[in-house]
Amino acid sequence: MRTEAAAVLEPLWQGVLEPERLAAANGATCELRAHLESVREARRFTRCTLQRWDLGGLRDSMELVASELVTNALRYAVPVGATGAPVRLSLVRWTSRVVCAVRDPSTAAPVTKEPDFVAETGRGLHLVDSFSENWGWHPLSGAGKVVWALFLAPGGHC
Repeated sequence: MRTEAAAVLEPLWQGVLEPERLAAANGATCELRAHLESVREARRFTRCTLQRWDLGGLRDSMELVASELVTNALRYAVPVGATGAPVRLSLVRWTSRVVCAVRDPSTAAPVTKEPDFVAETGRGLHLVDSFSENWGWHPLSGAGKVVWALFLAPGGHC
């Protein structure tokens, strides 16, 4: 499935995540500042976008995944003291799939940690893997990367 997902998501690394190229009906993007409050904003943005698209069945899973991806970007990929909005959350829907993608300024690959069920942190990517159909990351030309999670839309076909 990783190869199939990469082919489906190829447009993401070709600039589709640029806000001016996302059609209002098929995509939405939100820029997030380097503040912990941005995680709450990511959840709100995801919830509102899915409601507008009449995809409420994906709400819980996608809100969780969006918050985990944004948390990871803010914790590990944004330089300390970064100003502006260094993280971009984008939701893109195709006929049978919805993608949650987080763009950040780091080129470092996300690292899945060994599960420690006693620790308070370190399970984010395990949650992303559990709640999405597939996930991965791709370096961007120039600088940064996009970490994405793919979801099957309700009523969509495999």
